[in-house]
Amino acid sequence: MKARIKVTLKNGVLDPQGKAIQNALASLGFTGVNDVRQGKYIEVDLAEANEGRAREQVERICKELLANTVIENYAYELVQ
Repeated sequence: MKARIKVTLKNGVLDPQGKAIQNALASLGFTGVNDVRQGKYIEVDLAEANEGRAREQVERICKELLANTVIENYAYELVQ
């Protein structure tokens, strides 16, 4: 089973990297870009076949390692 995990900053948390991307887009002539927020995308290949246990494992992975839950949100999907 594979977990596709997205980690993003919570609303209200400053995103200097997103702002740098937005400024770079403007300097390259891209207009109409009102805001940019950046995040992380991670794929984890799990040996676990049981969906419930896989979800428990991914929750722990996200909470204990991949996301700083004070300032970041995470979401994931499991695929076969």
